Amino acid sequence: MVRIALGQLNTTVGDLDGNVARMADWTARATHEGADVVLFPELAITGYPPEDLVLRPEFVEDNLAALQRLAKETAAGCDVIVGFVDRTEAGLHNAAALLRDGTIAARYAKNKLPNYGVFDEKRYFVPGTSSARVTIGGSEMGLSVCEDAWLPGPPFDAYGGVALVANINGSPFDVGKAHERTHVLRDRAQETGAWIVYVNAVGGQDELVFDGGSLVMAPDGTITCWAARFDEDLVVITLEDVASQAAARATWPEGPEEVYRALELGVGDYVRKNGFREVTLGLSGGIDSALVATLAADALGPEAVRALAMPSPYSSSASVTDAIDVAERLGIRLDTIAIDEVFEAYRRALADTFAGTAEGVAEENLQARIRGNLLMARSNKFGSMVLATGNKSEYAVGYATLYGDMSGGFAPIKDVPKTLVYELSEWRNARAAERGETPPIPQSVIDKPPTAELRAEQLDTDTLPSYDVLDPIIEAYVEDDLGVDEIVERGIGERETVRRVAAMIDRAEYKRRQAAPGVKITPKAFGRDRRLPITNRYPG
Repeated sequence: MVRIALGQLNTTVGDLDGNVARMADWTARATHEGADVVLFPELAITGYPPEDLVLRPEFVEDNLAALQRLAKETAAGCDVIVGFVDRTEAGLHNAAALLRDGTIAARYAKNKLPNYGVFDEKRYFVPGTSSARVTIGGSEMGLSVCEDAWLPGPPFDAYGGVALVANINGSPFDVGKAHERTHVLRDRAQETGAWIVYVNAVGGQDELVFDGGSLVMAPDGTITCWAARFDEDLVVITLEDVASQAAARATWPEGPEEVYRALELGVGDYVRKNGFREVTLGLSGGIDSALVATLAADALGPEAVRALAMPSPYSSSASVTDAIDVAERLGIRLDTIAIDEVFEAYRRALADTFAGTAEGVAEENLQARIRGNLLMARSNKFGSMVLATGNKSEYAVGYATLYGDMSGGFAPIKDVPKTLVYELSEWRNARAAERGETPPIPQSVIDKPPTAELRAEQLDTDTLPSYDVLDPIIEAYVEDDLGVDEIVERGIGERETVRRVAAMIDRAEYKRRQAAPGVKITPKAFGRDRRLPITNRYPG
């Protein structure tokens, strides 16, 4: 009977030595548990995705040397299947290697290269043109890498009669992706009549979060064993006896919980992997900053979060009280710097230049930019990363101030629509209540009408449709690429509202190009997923 280990590992791009050391350690653990082979994710040697590092010949050489080191360091252990960058006369390949007895016993080059959304593998790699069969524990196994499984054809059409197919992955998270993967793998299992052993990466890498969810699928399409999502996991199973182990595995999170876990993992890994020990953010008393503070405290620990309240003449006393309440509930440090005097100094400095004009957006944005400067000064002084607190709805329509509240090194909820911000906040509060803990986000923050508080009695609805109207329009225009007429025909919004929102989205492209990266959780996030020209006269 074949005994297989699923090595769902969190690697770091470029940390060749660290990645090899961790895989050697995990191989020893798998060997101790009697595994015949351990599978690690796609491009685990380099970390995924290595992007333009692959264009450096020295990096490719170092990755090949790292693969040889891993082979030698695991020589006394079980077999290893691992992703790396290979090089042949044809070019560079996204490849998998079988390591055995200190040598590279087999190589396989990924046949299908994704070139859509966040993927641009054709920029770096040439596709393989053949399959690869190896023998593991007396059973024949086919090798494949990620996208190979998403469509019928090579290499799976060459794997009829094999006992199992290994599929190593760097498949990033978005909502609903886990179910989509299982449907794809079920199709391949039923086509080949083989067991599918699917191993995915886990961890955050810039905008991407890899959610794990490695699994074993029987030839009839039944999922018989699975790894955790959003956590590292080493699952060692005997292939013919996996059904008895399924009941012992925790169920996967769904709904708001899976989104929250993805955001938490993305924030934590971005901060830690970039060498920061703490973060700072503006805590306004609004729901967005409250959710970001909660995510940061969960991801990094409350001791690593420093918040700054910066009330202006237009900040309500309730907002200041709510900010203090959030900080106390989370156990994070909160300092207060009122910006009244700084704001007035700016206005005096600009008085002659602005003479004869009415107050408006320029004066409103001064407040946001003063706050951005204070946060960046604190970042410089204490070495903390600034977290921007804007959500996808605001970034979509430009309802965020460039060099103001958009300032920061990372924007955790950049891809989270405002309506989902409320769902996540309510879910997190409910989770706290289930555990007998104080909910981190006061109900007064959730109930408060959204407002930037940059002028007297300001509400978001002064400028924008209500978010339950706005968010479906943004989803249709941004994620589904529908035009104004199509959106109206589908009953998603009134024509004038849809036209106005589409125009706002188009005008704000220059702002989004200058925004901090943030965790991708929707099928189409701003940035790598959606690349539109800033200079663009095409009407929506």
